[in-house]
Formats: sequence, structure tokens, C-alpha cells
Amino acid sequence: MSALVPARLGPGDVLRVGFGGLRARPARVVLSALGIAIGIATMVAVIGISSSSRADLLRRLDRLGTNLLTAKPGSTLFGDQAALPETAPEMVRRIGPVTAVGATGSVDATVRRTGLIPDEVTQGIAVQAATVDLLGTLDVGMASGTWLNAGTGRYPGVVLGAEAARRLGVGGTGERVWIGNRWFSVLGVLRPAELAPEIDRSALVGWDAAERHLGFDGHPTTVYERSSDASVGDVRDVLARTVNPEHPEEVEVSRPSDALEAKAAAAGAFTGLLLGLGAVALLVGGVGVANTMVISVLERRREIGLRRSLGATRGQVRTQFLAESLLLSAFGGAAGVVLGAVVTAGFAAAKGWPPVVPAWALGGALAATLAIGTAAGLYPAARAARLSPTAALATV
Repeated sequence: MSALVPARLGPGDVLRVGFGGLRARPARVVLSALGIAIGIATMVAVIGISSSSRADLLRRLDRLGTNLLTAKPGSTLFGDQAALPETAPEMVRRIGPVTAVGATGSVDATVRRTGLIPDEVTQGIAVQAATVDLLGTLDVGMASGTWLNAGTGRYPGVVLGAEAARRLGVGGTGERVWIGNRWFSVLGVLRPAELAPEIDRSALVGWDAAERHLGFDGHPTTVYERSSDASVGDVRDVLARTVNPEHPEEVEVSRPSDALEAKAAAAGAFTGLLLGLGAVALLVGGVGVANTMVISVLERRREIGLRRSLGATRGQVRTQFLAESLLLSAFGGAAGVVLGAVVTAGFAAAKGWPPVVPAWALGGALAATLAIGTAAGLYPAARAARLSPTAALATV
């Protein structure tokens, strides 16, 4: 007489018994899957929002360009504040690859809405002399009015940065502000200068007008230059020696776009912290799934005993409960992926960013879900498989 061979469970059979176990306790399944969903949604949203922010920064860098360099005075050998030569902008203009040069110079004056406001109330606004080609060098547009030119740059007219105009309560042209000891007519208001935020907080007057009416000494405090992308490194190497040939060590050269790149790197580090929090939430969800499966084994001892009596092997019982754990985690993971993608799209739309959810984040989230489901179901499945038919059926 040949030995009895137990029937094998195919993939379809495993799914059916797994779904059957979950359908019997829908409320508990939903609550357990919710923990997984929250963890996965947190991780997907964190990665998606970070990727969207980084994509927006890269888009802004592409629009603004990374070929803008600035030269500013540093410190002398004795620790005093250095000064750039008056001829610095013209010297920079002679560098072959340079395509545009602009400059600003610090003016010892304050800008106020009226002369009745005390001198000490500056609202953090600086008065600076500006060359007529500064606007084109920075690639900043006008929100209203016009920029300085060879004519208006000689007379008491001023162009306000975006933040300066807001703090002064100036809406556009046709108004006046008090600079030094006289009125200056507002010629225009700039759009935000992302690569030169100091311009946003400045009141810009013509170079000649600053010398004639405000006692400006003619020394630039910042020289801005643009060159071709391929020549930025070469220009950077010679910029200090060109600006101040006698004391190049007293010149500080920087690239404003580095600040945006550093911001992207800082955002990546912060993303790592938030991912850690998401992983903790996912771990808590996994513990919830394990707890649910353990309780399920305890409640279904008679079912397990009946199945074993009808010929189910320990491996088949183990597979059934492991399948239930995986399906429970998969439901939560799928819901979390959808929720995380929706949160990313909504947040990006509110910020005006391009919504980006990397494919590797979705794949990683699902893989983490299956890993959590497997880990959470191993012990309950093994415990169910160890139950003997007689002991399980004797359970009241």
C-alpha cells in the first residue's frame, strides 16, 4: 500500500487561504494595515518632497546660471577691512571670457520713508551705489519702473530692491524716499534677486549721483561678473589678481550659486533624519502586524487543528499564516505609497515645485513592506505550525 502524499498548495490556493483569514477580521486588518501605511506614506512623502525641492533648486540654477562670480574686499594683513580699487570693474572687464560686469559700492547713508524718521531706524536697508550694467549682469528683472541709465544715474533717483520696497511701503514709481539729507525719486522696483539677496535689501542709486549727493568714495564693495560656463574655473583663478593686482590676498571670490547647492545638500541631510522617523513608524507598524497575527493564531487554534486533521502539513499551515502577514503588509504598503505620492503632489503644487517621486522610492517602499510582513509573520506562522491536531482541537 503506497504512502499518502498531502496535496500541494499552489500560488492561487495560498492567496485564497490568505485572503480568507483576512476577510474574517476586517476591522483588525484595517487597523493593522494603517500602521504600515503611515510608515510607508511618511517615507515616500519625505523622499518625494525632498526630490521635488531638489528638482526646483536645479531648475532655478539652470535658469539663474552658475557662471556668476563675485569679488569682495577681505581683510588686510593687520586685520583691517580692505578696499577694492576704484578701477576694479574695468579691470575685470578686460578678462577675455568675461561677458558682463556690474558693481555696487556701500554708501554711508540711510534710506527712510520721510526725514522725520530717526536715523537709527534703518529697517535693515542698505544704500548702495550701482553701475548701470549691474541689472544685466545679475539677470534680474524690473517689477515696475525702469533701471538706472547714464542720464538718471547722475541725478537723485533710486531703484529699490524687492524687500527694501516692501519694508518702506513703496508700491512703485512716482514716490519719494529720504536718503541722506534729501529726497530721492523712486525710479523702479526690482524683482527678487535670488543669486544676490543683498540687492533685495538695498536702495540703489547711480554711481555719479552717489558721489555727488551722498559722499560716496568711488570704491566698489562688490564686483559681479559673468563668463561662459566653460570658463568659470579659469576666471575664478585670476579674478582676485585682476581686481587687486597689488594685494590679491585681500580679495574674496565666491560663486553665489554655491549657496543653492549647499541648500540642496542640507535638505538631503534633513531628509535622512525624516527617513529615520519614517522607518521608526514603519517598525511600529510591523510590530502591530506581528501582534495581530499572534492573536489570530491564538483565536484560530481549532481551525488549525481541523486543517491538520484533514491532512494539512506543518509547512502548509506555516505558509498560510505567512501569506496572511504578507498580504496584510502589502495592503498597508500600497495604501502608504498612494498616500505618500498624493501628499508629495499636493505639497509640491502648493510650493510651485515640480512633483517628483523617484521610482526607486516606490520600489524600496514596497520592498520594505514585504520585508516587514515577512519578519512580522515568521514567529506567528511558526507557532501555528507547531500546534498538534489533538491539542488544537481540544481547545475550548
